[in-house]
Amino acid sequence: MNIVVDLGAQQLALFGDDGACIRRYRVSTALNGPGEQKDSMCTPRGRHVIRAMIGAGAPRGSVFVGRRPTGEVWSPALAAAQPGRDWILSRILWLSGTEPGCNRLGTVDSMARYIYIHGTPDSQPMGEARSHGCVRMRNDEVIELFALVAPGTLVDIRE
Repeated sequence: MNIVVDLGAQQLALFGDDGACIRRYRVSTALNGPGEQKDSMCTPRGRHVIRAMIGAGAPRGSVFVGRRPTGEVWSPALAAAQPGRDWILSRILWLSGTEPGCNRLGTVDSMARYIYIHGTPDSQPMGEARSHGCVRMRNDEVIELFALVAPGTLVDIRE
């Protein structure tokens, strides 16, 4: 299996070992566009792998901070009480770059930048670049994707 994230189309596609597309999802990547530099709030390009999978069995809408569940479940009331919070919900697929100097090591390290594929409130639009660098997905869809992949799955992020 492998994943391709198309930044221009704001889509994530999952491909089987035979190369056939198994699933296709609308996503939201960085408002600041593509880029690899630390603190750029851009989505890094290039070849990555899923280094860690976080949130197995957590309830839909579970809130994560620092990759740990807070015990909260997202709701409109919780969101209203904390406006502007960057919600990381349901599941986290933590990405690690595989290309030294491009998305691995130094100031361009995707893993050190905490680049994830993760859930976001369903009120957030998909198909529009609005994230802080991560790849945002609908909660039900990231839960589905989480069940279909494993650590080490290749993720290619393209313009």
